[in-house]
Amino acid sequence: MTDLASLPPAVDVAGLTKTYRGPHRTPVHALRGLTFQVPAGIVFGMLGPNGAGKSTATKILTTLSRPSGGSARIDGIDVVARPAEVRRHIGYVSQGASTDPLLTGAENLALAGRLRGMNAVDARRRAASLLAEFGLSEASDRPVGRFSGGMRRRLDVAAALVHAPRVLFLDEPTTGLDPEARAAMWAEIRRLSAESAITVILTTHYLEEADRLADDIMIIDNGTRVIGGSPDALKASLNGDTLRVALVEPDVERVRRAVAAVPGLRDVVVEADGPSGQLVARTDDASAAVAPAIAALDAAGVPFGAVSAARPSLDDVYLHYAGRSFERADASPAPATSANGEAA
Repeated sequence: MTDLASLPPAVDVAGLTKTYRGPHRTPVHALRGLTFQVPAGIVFGMLGPNGAGKSTATKILTTLSRPSGGSARIDGIDVVARPAEVRRHIGYVSQGASTDPLLTGAENLALAGRLRGMNAVDARRRAASLLAEFGLSEASDRPVGRFSGGMRRRLDVAAALVHAPRVLFLDEPTTGLDPEARAAMWAEIRRLSAESAITVILTTHYLEEADRLADDIMIIDNGTRVIGGSPDALKASLNGDTLRVALVEPDVERVRRAVAAVPGLRDVVVEADGPSGQLVARTDDASAAVAPAIAALDAAGVPFGAVSAARPSLDDVYLHYAGRSFERADASPAPATSANGEAA
């Protein structure tokens, strides 16, 4: 059995940049010196809001786009200098469906095998094996256009694995799926990680998805790496508890002044978004800080709603290191796109 720890990084990115021409020929900086490594054989999550640069990075790593600067290697192979060789080592599942709705599941996978250079017999054999592996054998002769969303997504992953790649890229694999189909896809990703030495690069803007699936994650925002580590280690880095208060028509400075004297609160962040907002703060004992914080807001005449106290979450990690909550970053307007439609 291969000792994965002795292998070079499955992905090695250094100083990666990507600049597009936006409206009126203004530059749009999609990646700003992105640097990270991914050890072989793990599930690695690139977590960030829409427009953070995740898909741009994935397109470069899968040879679908060229960087403006920096370097990127898959299994030690430069993605710019040797793209054809890189493609033999990777599988890629894009955000959109990649299979033909008019062909059956078996025909789609056999076609994928033929496109990868397999003979007809080997392609059909590999298709049958993958259909069984992904629980799609009973639907193998059904046109893919009649598949459910979850079944079609599993077929997309199977098609990306037809040539047995060493690195599998999943770009927002559960977007648009219902909760049941999403849970089934999570189970498939966990199975792939447990049963093979494949490295899975998962890009997602679902906090729970990254928390549950990834061995290691990188939080990316505004085209650069914010922080990285295992989900548990990142949450443990925020000592203490999180106090969160929903605000109604918040006056940011007024809220800050109101809680400034509350003992034990630190890293106070007040966010306002139209008629709503939130107060988030760190404290060694949130349960002891709730009553003083509520009293301070009441005394200042600050209207508020739900109050919660909990151990740190990935949303708290994102807020702490990126300076804004993940939910609000994900809801912010998407950046401009390039002439070829690639989002920043």
